Amino acid sequence: MIQSAIFPHPHQAATGTLRHRDADSLRPQWPTKQQLLASLPASLAEKNVGKAWISLAFSLLTSLAAYGLGCLIPLHWSYAPLWIAYAVVTGTLAMGCWVLAHECGHNAFHPNRTVENCVGLILHSLLLVPYFSWQRSHAVHHANCNHLETGETHVPSLQSSPWARFSIKLKALLGPPAYAVVSIVVHLLVGWPLYLLFGITGGPDHGFPTSHFINIPPFNSGTRQLFPRKWVNLMSVSNCGIAITLLALVILMMNTSVARIVCVYGLPYLIINGWLVCYTWLQHTDRTIPHFSGSEWDWAKGALQTVDRPYGPLLNWLHHGIGSTHVAHHLNPRIPHYNAWKATEIIRQHFPDHVHYDPTPIHRAIWRIALHCSFVTKNQDNDCYYYS
Repeated sequence: MIQSAIFPHPHQAATGTLRHRDADSLRPQWPTKQQLLASLPASLAEKNVGKAWISLAFSLLTSLAAYGLGCLIPLHWSYAPLWIAYAVVTGTLAMGCWVLAHECGHNAFHPNRTVENCVGLILHSLLLVPYFSWQRSHAVHHANCNHLETGETHVPSLQSSPWARFSIKLKALLGPPAYAVVSIVVHLLVGWPLYLLFGITGGPDHGFPTSHFINIPPFNSGTRQLFPRKWVNLMSVSNCGIAITLLALVILMMNTSVARIVCVYGLPYLIINGWLVCYTWLQHTDRTIPHFSGSEWDWAKGALQTVDRPYGPLLNWLHHGIGSTHVAHHLNPRIPHYNAWKATEIIRQHFPDHVHYDPTPIHRAIWRIALHCSFVTKNQDNDCYYYS
């Protein structure tokens, strides 16, 4: 169970981790945005260029070395176990490049914005991510975290929504365990491209569908523009980056084979996407995390409703701590990864009752979330929304 007792959910009572509270205690005094930001020294947001380039060199060179080894594996079914191992190792290494491109999008990598955006554009384009388009949607996510209307990415559906009705019927048809398996497979395998292409799990105020590649109707036609008109040129730059990568892959296919490129590039690509969705899904989803609607939301409450989880020293090293320091990242996304550990320590000391940490092993946490977290309902005691 998540270690933070500020907004107990009815499900927590059954675990014995929290005692019953009256209605008044379910409406705690929240720290303000100013208090949260003031708790983190400005020095934590200072960029160390040497550390940034060393991190980039490590993630990029190890990834390239792994891709190079993939070019040597024979294309034969008898080597399927080796290809699976190759995909897992290479995709896991390359996820480190994704995380550093994410830092570039937050101005947390390099003090020179031109250098930073060039690095982010190249890294994300190589991974088929539209850098500037994602930079915009991700900024909206940070500005509206856990808002049921204006939020962006992993915004839960209401019980009255068509998705909720569909998920109830599907769980009844398949049974809860099979439903959880389907949910995990769909999330990890196609969740990321579905979000980029159509805005799956995007905020309702931004409309459906939205697209990170196209900015004309029927896309991006919500009551709030996810991509304002001024973003069109940068969206085009992102698309050019993707197009160059796809062209390079086609040329490589013509000079080798389709199977070679599918195996060498495509298999790790699926693992990278799986890691990305795993991190973001677990950071923003749990039965004990409240979601807010309308005037019940403010930035401080929303930013605190994300979860740090224990990924272990190896993954924290390879992925620059992205899953274990996420609360601090939401409070100040300009803090580089090498300072995020200190920031996490500070906010846990200053706001122990508000910072969420779930020690549940990752495989158990993702199963619990896939099994139970399909839509949210309103808790009448505190006017927050929780997964049932």
